[in-house]
Amino acid sequence: MARPTTAARRYAEAAFSLAKEEDALDRWAADLATAADVIATPEAARVVGNPAIPLQARRDVIGALLGSRVSPPVVKLVLLLAERGRVDILPAVSAEYRRLLHRERGIVEARVTSAIPLEAADVAALRERIAVIAGGTVDITTAVDPALIGGLTVRVGDTLIDASVRGRLERLRERLTEGAR
Repeated sequence: MARPTTAARRYAEAAFSLAKEEDALDRWAADLATAADVIATPEAARVVGNPAIPLQARRDVIGALLGSRVSPPVVKLVLLLAERGRVDILPAVSAEYRRLLHRERGIVEARVTSAIPLEAADVAALRERIAVIAGGTVDITTAVDPALIGGLTVRVGDTLIDASVRGRLERLRERLTEGAR
């Protein structure tokens, strides 16, 4: 069986191709995010993702939940996922679609993790700094991890910049243990 990320990528690529033909890239991105949020709620997920419930009943629920919120092609995609028992990968499809959209527009995605929540000014300064390094527009997502102790980590693609206290302590420990041998 294919990994969920592979399946999500394939569905996202198909959706991206359709959106490009329709000249509706942003609408698809917004609709996929909305659909993923709605379907991921515990109440909806219990019904929509339950193969014991007849397919037509699940289709009716999907139509009722999404019919007025998202465009018909996105509803059709969600119905297709439900029919194939893959509605659980909808959030991954949405995330993969967003990644494809960013790549199309030359936007670099960065994930900044800090020990404490960052102020808006700090995020703006990081965005400017990363844009200079990455050479493009930057979309930053932030997260908080108190285990970092202090400082932050920045992940851009496969590159990780670790400026955290935890990272510094780990590197110091490694050098000390190497010197003790």
